[in-house]
Amino acid sequence: MRRLGDDARRLLASSGVPDPGPLDAIAAVWPAAVGSAIARSAWPRRIARDGTLHVATVSSTWAFELDRLGPEMLERLATALEGTAGAAVPTSLRFAPGPVPEPAPEPGEQPPVELAADPQSREEGIAVASSIDDEELRGLVARAAAASLAWSRSRS
Repeated sequence: MRRLGDDARRLLASSGVPDPGPLDAIAAVWPAAVGSAIARSAWPRRIARDGTLHVATVSSTWAFELDRLGPEMLERLATALEGTAGAAVPTSLRFAPGPVPEPAPEPGEQPPVELAADPQSREEGIAVASSIDDEELRGLVARAAAASLAWSRSRS
Protein backbone atom coordinates (compact mmCIF):
# COMPACT_ATOMS: atom_id res chain seq x y z
CA MET A 1 0.00 0.00 0.00
CA ARG A 2 1.42 3.42 -0.98
CA ARG A 3 1.57 6.25 1.54
CA LEU A 4 -0.53 9.31 0.74
CA GLY A 5 1.98 11.66 2.39
CA ASP A 6 4.68 11.01 -0.21
CA ASP A 7 2.28 11.76 -3.05
CA ALA A 8 0.94 14.86 -1.31
CA ARG A 9 4.47 16.22 -0.74
CA ARG A 10 5.31 15.68 -4.41
CA LEU A 11 2.13 17.47 -5.53
CA LEU A 12 2.75 20.38 -3.18
CA ALA A 13 6.32 20.74 -4.43
CA SER A 14 5.14 20.77 -8.04
CA SER A 15 2.63 23.51 -7.12
CA GLY A 16 5.37 25.80 -5.80
CA VAL A 17 4.84 25.27 -2.08
CA PRO A 18 8.14 25.99 -0.26
CA ASP A 19 10.32 23.15 1.02
CA PRO A 20 9.29 22.20 4.55
CA GLY A 21 12.87 21.11 5.42
CA PRO A 22 13.60 23.69 8.16
CA LEU A 23 10.16 23.21 9.69
CA ASP A 24 10.58 19.42 9.50
CA ALA A 25 13.81 19.69 11.49
CA ILE A 26 12.06 21.77 14.15
CA ALA A 27 9.07 19.40 14.28
CA ALA A 28 11.43 16.43 14.71
CA VAL A 29 12.96 17.89 17.88
CA TRP A 30 9.89 19.75 19.16
CA PRO A 31 8.59 17.13 21.66
CA ALA A 32 12.04 16.60 23.16
CA ALA A 33 12.76 20.34 23.31
CA VAL A 34 9.48 21.50 24.87
CA GLY A 35 8.28 18.37 26.66
CA SER A 36 5.40 16.02 25.89
CA ALA A 37 2.71 18.07 27.68
CA ILE A 38 3.44 21.16 25.61
CA ALA A 39 3.90 19.14 22.40
CA ARG A 40 0.38 17.72 22.85
CA SER A 41 -1.04 21.27 23.07
CA ALA A 42 1.21 23.29 20.76
CA TRP A 43 2.84 22.53 17.42
CA PRO A 44 5.13 24.47 15.05
CA ARG A 45 3.18 25.60 11.97
CA ARG A 46 5.44 27.85 9.89
CA ILE A 47 8.58 29.94 9.87
CA ALA A 48 8.19 33.57 8.80
CA ARG A 49 10.76 35.35 6.66
CA ASP A 50 12.07 37.19 9.71
CA GLY A 51 12.83 33.85 11.40
CA THR A 52 9.82 33.87 13.74
CA LEU A 53 8.44 30.40 14.41
CA HIS A 54 4.65 30.51 14.47
CA VAL A 55 3.24 27.87 16.80
CA ALA A 56 -0.40 26.71 16.85
CA THR A 57 -1.94 26.05 20.25
CA VAL A 58 -5.13 24.25 21.26
CA SER A 59 -6.53 27.39 22.93
CA SER A 60 -5.86 31.05 23.57
CA THR A 61 -5.06 30.16 27.17
CA TRP A 62 -2.22 27.91 26.00
CA ALA A 63 -1.03 30.66 23.62
CA PHE A 64 -0.92 33.16 26.50
CA GLU A 65 0.89 30.82 28.88
CA LEU A 66 3.42 29.67 26.28
CA ASP A 67 4.14 33.26 25.27
CA ARG A 68 5.39 33.78 28.81
CA LEU A 69 7.63 30.70 28.48
CA GLY A 70 8.84 31.71 25.00
CA PRO A 71 12.43 32.72 25.84
CA GLU A 72 13.08 29.48 27.75
CA MET A 73 11.47 27.40 24.99
CA LEU A 74 13.57 29.18 22.35
CA GLU A 75 16.76 28.31 24.25
CA ARG A 76 15.75 24.67 24.60
CA LEU A 77 14.83 24.53 20.91
CA ALA A 78 18.20 26.01 19.91
CA THR A 79 19.98 23.39 22.03
CA ALA A 80 17.91 20.58 20.50
CA LEU A 81 18.66 21.82 16.96
CA GLU A 82 22.44 22.02 17.45
CA GLY A 83 24.15 19.90 14.84
CA THR A 84 20.95 19.21 12.90
CA ALA A 85 21.62 19.58 9.18
CA GLY A 86 19.44 22.16 7.44
CA ALA A 87 17.95 23.43 10.68
CA ALA A 88 17.82 27.14 11.35
CA VAL A 89 17.17 28.24 14.90
CA PRO A 90 14.13 30.53 15.02
CA THR A 91 14.74 34.12 16.13
CA SER A 92 11.50 34.30 18.13
CA LEU A 93 8.31 32.39 18.87
CA ARG A 94 4.73 33.49 18.29
CA PHE A 95 1.78 31.53 19.66
CA ALA A 96 -1.81 31.58 18.43
CA PRO A 97 -4.74 29.16 18.55
CA GLY A 98 -4.83 26.82 15.58
CA PRO A 99 -4.83 23.19 14.50
CA VAL A 100 -2.56 20.91 16.51
CA PRO A 101 -1.96 17.31 15.36
CA GLU A 102 -3.15 14.43 17.46
CA PRO A 103 -0.39 13.15 19.72
CA ALA A 104 1.47 9.99 18.78
CA PRO A 105 0.45 6.85 20.64
CA GLU A 106 2.06 6.43 24.04
CA PRO A 107 4.80 3.77 24.24
CA GLY A 108 3.22 0.34 24.43
CA GLU A 109 -0.04 1.63 22.93
CA GLN A 110 -1.09 -0.08 19.70
CA PRO A 111 -0.91 2.17 16.63
CA PRO A 112 -4.08 2.36 14.53
CA VAL A 113 -4.48 -0.39 11.97
CA GLU A 114 -4.43 0.77 8.36
CA LEU A 115 -7.60 -0.49 6.70
CA ALA A 116 -7.97 -1.63 3.14
CA ALA A 117 -11.01 0.07 1.68
CA ASP A 118 -13.93 -2.16 0.74
CA PRO A 119 -15.44 -1.85 -2.76
CA GLN A 120 -18.34 0.31 -1.55
CA SER A 121 -15.96 2.75 0.17
CA ARG A 122 -13.79 2.91 -2.97
CA GLU A 123 -16.83 3.71 -5.13
CA GLU A 124 -17.97 6.41 -2.71
CA GLY A 125 -14.45 7.84 -2.58
CA ILE A 126 -14.37 8.07 -6.37
CA ALA A 127 -17.74 9.84 -6.31
CA VAL A 128 -16.54 12.32 -3.69
CA ALA A 129 -13.47 13.22 -5.77
CA SER A 130 -15.17 13.22 -9.18
CA SER A 131 -15.39 17.03 -9.41
CA ILE A 132 -11.59 17.50 -9.10
CA ASP A 133 -10.03 18.31 -12.48
CA ASP A 134 -6.46 17.20 -11.77
CA GLU A 135 -6.36 13.44 -12.35
CA GLU A 136 -3.58 12.72 -9.88
CA LEU A 137 -5.11 14.85 -7.13
CA ARG A 138 -8.52 13.29 -7.82
CA GLY A 139 -6.98 9.83 -7.29
CA LEU A 140 -5.34 10.89 -4.00
CA VAL A 141 -8.57 12.40 -2.68
CA ALA A 142 -10.55 9.32 -3.74
CA ARG A 143 -8.11 7.03 -1.89
CA ALA A 144 -8.19 9.21 1.22
CA ALA A 145 -11.99 9.39 1.20
CA ALA A 146 -12.29 5.62 0.70
CA ALA A 147 -9.90 4.94 3.58
CA SER A 148 -11.80 7.38 5.81
CA LEU A 149 -15.15 5.80 4.94
CA ALA A 150 -13.79 2.29 5.56
CA TRP A 151 -12.35 3.40 8.90
CA SER A 152 -15.59 5.04 10.04
CA ARG A 153 -17.57 1.95 9.08
CA SER A 154 -15.19 -0.27 11.03
CA ARG A 155 -15.76 1.85 14.16
CA SER A 156 -19.56 1.53 14.10
